[in-house]
Amino acid sequence: MTTITPKTPWLRAGVVAASMTLAFGATQALADDYPAEDLDWTIAFGPGGGNDIMARTIIDILNKYDLYPEDISAENRAGGSGAVGWGYLYSKSGSAYDISTTSGSFVTTPLQADTPWQPEDFTPVALLATDDLALVVNGGSDVQTIQDLIAKAKAGPITIAGTGTVNVDFIVPTLFAEKAGFEFEYVSFNSMADQTTALLSNSVDAMVGNPGEIIGLVDSGDLRALVYSGVATPSALEGVPTMGDLGYDIGVSMPRGLILAPDAPAEAQQWWIETMQQVVETPEWDAYIEKNQLTENVIYGEDFRTFLANTKNGFGEVLRSVGAIE
Repeated sequence: MTTITPKTPWLRAGVVAASMTLAFGATQALADDYPAEDLDWTIAFGPGGGNDIMARTIIDILNKYDLYPEDISAENRAGGSGAVGWGYLYSKSGSAYDISTTSGSFVTTPLQADTPWQPEDFTPVALLATDDLALVVNGGSDVQTIQDLIAKAKAGPITIAGTGTVNVDFIVPTLFAEKAGFEFEYVSFNSMADQTTALLSNSVDAMVGNPGEIIGLVDSGDLRALVYSGVATPSALEGVPTMGDLGYDIGVSMPRGLILAPDAPAEAQQWWIETMQQVVETPEWDAYIEKNQLTENVIYGEDFRTFLANTKNGFGEVLRSVGAIE
């Protein structure tokens, strides 16, 4: 195809103006019509996990209040600690109709695996909540307080269990131990059930877990919560100090948020920001936060991108300092 460039200035200007008008018209059409297609919602983990529950909660709210006018197809694309699902979303660059939810692995997976994407590559919609951890011991342990555990660890290294290897379960106690001045051995398990069994059988000294996962055993007295990593202790763990309360604020949280494909149209990003502002005001969302013992922490748009980049950099520094990654 031959491209003809007008030589006459006024004609060239007319072509440029016409091109701008066409581009504006296409953008305006998207703004006016969006959303006008079915939505492909990627869940980067299997059914029943925290990421899956959050995604389906949001979808239920969108449907209940008729906030999304077209159909929403939710697909579990699990594998590689989220790499498969988020890799799929990454391949949909420019799409206004591909979306996903985030979790801690959204930040840690690219640090330890050769993924083609980084967290800040995607189009940020909103950080909605953070998933923080409680450090707990066996309910029958002679360790009654976090000060007791620190003293025990300073007398000799202790073992702390977590799910997975190079992830937030490892980073949180590592940072806390560094600030509090003690050492420990991290013991990795494949599931919360396995690590809980290890703690209840006294095979390890302590473990970290999400409040929603351990609250039943805390209430029954089988486990004792000592400290919480979030900015505010959830009501279910009332009386348990935060790491910040002790002067050991680690500044680490698992981001539970919403992202679109990379380079999604700005109009789609804005529509989702405005829609999520409605979602977080519903009683259903409040119930989700309370039931899962999350910390509500809402940041929209580009501020969320900055949050992800800062979190990734912080995680990376910790993991490199202990030789977990290069």
